[in-house]
Amino acid sequence: MSGLLITGTSSDAGKSLVVTGLCRALARRGLSVAPFKAQNMSNHSMVCRDGAEIGRAQYLQAQAAGVEATSAMNPVLLKPGSDRRAHVVVRGLPAGELRAGEYATGRAHLAQEAFAAYEELAATHDLVVCEGAGSPAEINLRSGDYVNLGLAQRFALPAVLVGDIDRGGVLAALYGTWALVSDEDRPLLAAYLINKFRGDASVLEPGLAEITRRTGMPSLGVLPWLEDVWIDGEDALSVGAWGDLDDGVPADRRLTVAVVRLPRTSNATDVDALAAEPGVDVQVTRSPDLVREADLVVLPGSRATVSDLAWLRRTGLADVVVDRARRGAPVLGICGGYQMLLDEIVDDDGVEGGVLRCDEGASKEGRPPSPTTVLGLGLLPGRVVFHDGKVLARPSGTWCGHDVEGYEIHHGVVEPTGGEDFPGGHAVGPVRGSIWHGTLESDDFRRALLTDVAHASGSAWTAQAGGTPFSSRRERMITTLADALETHVDLDALLALTEGSR
Repeated sequence: MSGLLITGTSSDAGKSLVVTGLCRALARRGLSVAPFKAQNMSNHSMVCRDGAEIGRAQYLQAQAAGVEATSAMNPVLLKPGSDRRAHVVVRGLPAGELRAGEYATGRAHLAQEAFAAYEELAATHDLVVCEGAGSPAEINLRSGDYVNLGLAQRFALPAVLVGDIDRGGVLAALYGTWALVSDEDRPLLAAYLINKFRGDASVLEPGLAEITRRTGMPSLGVLPWLEDVWIDGEDALSVGAWGDLDDGVPADRRLTVAVVRLPRTSNATDVDALAAEPGVDVQVTRSPDLVREADLVVLPGSRATVSDLAWLRRTGLADVVVDRARRGAPVLGICGGYQMLLDEIVDDDGVEGGVLRCDEGASKEGRPPSPTTVLGLGLLPGRVVFHDGKVLARPSGTWCGHDVEGYEIHHGVVEPTGGEDFPGGHAVGPVRGSIWHGTLESDDFRRALLTDVAHASGSAWTAQAGGTPFSSRRERMITTLADALETHVDLDALLALTEGSR
């Protein structure tokens, strides 16, 4: 058994991208490969077939490796609920909270879970490709680290440092990372590679040679900027890379979608499939004008439903969404966004972290709401009740004769009091809500829903016959990544680094 750590000079340097491509490229060579991230901090997650919750990136990496995703691949998942606390998921299940002051010193038990999960994977696979987090040069956190060089020390893993040249200053970032880590950790930095390069890579050669001379780290290659690659994000709400701006659909036959950028958005990848649809233009926005004028508005998932609902009201966007519904303009709420569309949000167990307020207005009967109740937008009849227990599931259903699959990650249980059935939720006219994530990846369902939106909004958009399935686009992206690594990275040298790991 052996392993390898892919770490980076910063967040978003391309660690997830490189691990995904490596999983596919090495699996092609006949190796049994497993992805691993000891600790992920993200509100974008997925439910495995066995009901465990892990980060979206690790789920995709398992697909790239051709193996079933399990909780061992992301044993610790931290889901930020505010700037100072995160909800902890251990081996796919809820495990309390972690406060900001505990981050450096209160994670010893989490480290043990992570190390045990690594050993589990290493015992059953030829190679474990580990993804670091942030940067290994975060020396203020080194004493409690178990995802970067702390993991590498424990299992004698060679670390490959990924530098993002698109940010600028990549040579300084590579050298600075090597210089900042301790004398004990520095030998673990075995090699580096450059990511997101545009142009003639030969112009980099003098700089790379100097980095190797000063640090002893060899260069494994230079990955080019890849236009057709989009990895499920961990932190940022950023969509559109799946789309094709030159898809041949004329301006007068396009459909516009405004996705509200909530402060605590979760599982923003729900809308990626919309951006991939020809003729559909998706914008992530906080602009009242865009929300008002779009053919469809999406309220995405939220890690802090009540807090984000209060933000919608403060910004005036809540009034814009309500006005849309009153004039018959389509609105779609997903999970937390669905909960906001209801009449009431009830949290007797304090699941929302004590942020519930009773000053959001009076109830329909003129009574003030109870201290644990917040009024929703009132666009869908019913209420949501938060419980300590967390729902993790992989449901399926049908809508208008089309199969729909999704996944559930939520504490709030919706109790409808009217309306029409909708997959994972209910609807009143063009206002729809679903507690299920991932439904828009069901191609026929997505296109039928968008056709209905186009009819309601007066758009001339129509679904293209024989369009590429979204799952095929994702698979093509993985292949593109693997091909780029085979072409531009010395994989034989990379594999040779793993000979001493355990």
